[in-house]
Amino acid sequence: MTHKFDVVVVGAGAAGLFCAGQAGQRGLKVLLLDHSEKVAEKIRISGGGRCNFTNRDVGPANFLSENPHFCRSALSRYTPQDFMGLLQRYDVPFHEKHKGQLFCDRSAEDIINLLLAECARGEVTRWQPCSIKRITGGPDGADGYQIESDRGQIEAQQVVIATGGLSIPKIGATDFGYRIARQFGLRLIEPRAALVPLTFDGEAWAPYAQLSGLALPVQIESTPADASAKQRKKATVFSEDLLFTHRGLSGPAVLQISSFWREGQPIRVNLTPGVDLPALLLRAKATSKKLIANELASLVPSRLADAWVSQDPALQRPISDATDKALLDLAQRLADWELTPTGSEGYKKAEVTLGGVDTRDLSSQTMESRQAGLYFIGEVVDVTGWLGGYNFQWAWASGFACAQALAARHFARPV
Repeated sequence: MTHKFDVVVVGAGAAGLFCAGQAGQRGLKVLLLDHSEKVAEKIRISGGGRCNFTNRDVGPANFLSENPHFCRSALSRYTPQDFMGLLQRYDVPFHEKHKGQLFCDRSAEDIINLLLAECARGEVTRWQPCSIKRITGGPDGADGYQIESDRGQIEAQQVVIATGGLSIPKIGATDFGYRIARQFGLRLIEPRAALVPLTFDGEAWAPYAQLSGLALPVQIESTPADASAKQRKKATVFSEDLLFTHRGLSGPAVLQISSFWREGQPIRVNLTPGVDLPALLLRAKATSKKLIANELASLVPSRLADAWVSQDPALQRPISDATDKALLDLAQRLADWELTPTGSEGYKKAEVTLGGVDTRDLSSQTMESRQAGLYFIGEVVDVTGWLGGYNFQWAWASGFACAQALAARHFARPV
């Protein structure tokens, strides 16, 4: 038996659920399917279980892409205020936590239930679990697509790939979307783990491994080691909390900078942002008999002060006995700590995947690819947001733009 639909959406995550619901409410017969038994597992675990579903302040500058302007059209047509309005219609309470980040008051389940309700309003058919064995279609998509699934043969005029990236494979991430893109001759920007903790060699990291669990506010940037002063001035700098781990660094600051970091490139951390450390240390030298570590502990966490001073015998003395040069060098190193990660924790810990389907092969207005009738939305596309709700907003915006285009194309076809 062949099942016939106007649209098949592959992937029941944030982008797929939202797009399916929007397309169904525009009068299309929609099938939403996913190989996983659970729906929207990434939503469920995000934001500590409360889902950082968007950010009040979203713009193209908050996204990484080989074409940074690609996301502009979709983001302008479906805004954070639009999604907040949807939550209000469903009486979902939410709050702003930090730097425009919006979270559910109760649980991420509120977002999942809202998206499922939107699909129900659009009379969307949902098959889970359902695995796809093959998708075929003519080079121009004129005769639609045939999908061979473990629930039977499917025919559809239009197909949307919303299968996400490679992040967090334990909840079902696969390379399916990339394989479909290649099959139809679309280009890919090489995927890589993003919003991910960074790791360091065991020996080099040994002095800091004891700091595991320690967090503090920092400023952080990633620039090439030979960057000029002008390049450093233009570098993206994040002011967030940093977290020491047994294997390296994590926390919002490091997750943010990981999307910009490349192998072999150092990161720079200001461990004392907003503090005039040279002046404070020289003043302490003139007035205090305490050890340098003890004076430093009034400015940074004491465990960090001890770990820092223990590596330099010249600093293991009363601050009054230290030379001005030694104190100024200490201040400089703390304000511009340069270290080179050896890697990252990879896709198992990455919140998102950088790269994906090349935007040169997609329409920024419709999300349709060069292969007519085949669309790509959400994380599978080479558009990656910062930490803080931006990636969910891209899911909503790209899904909305796609749904509009699906309806326009469907109803423009001759009967």
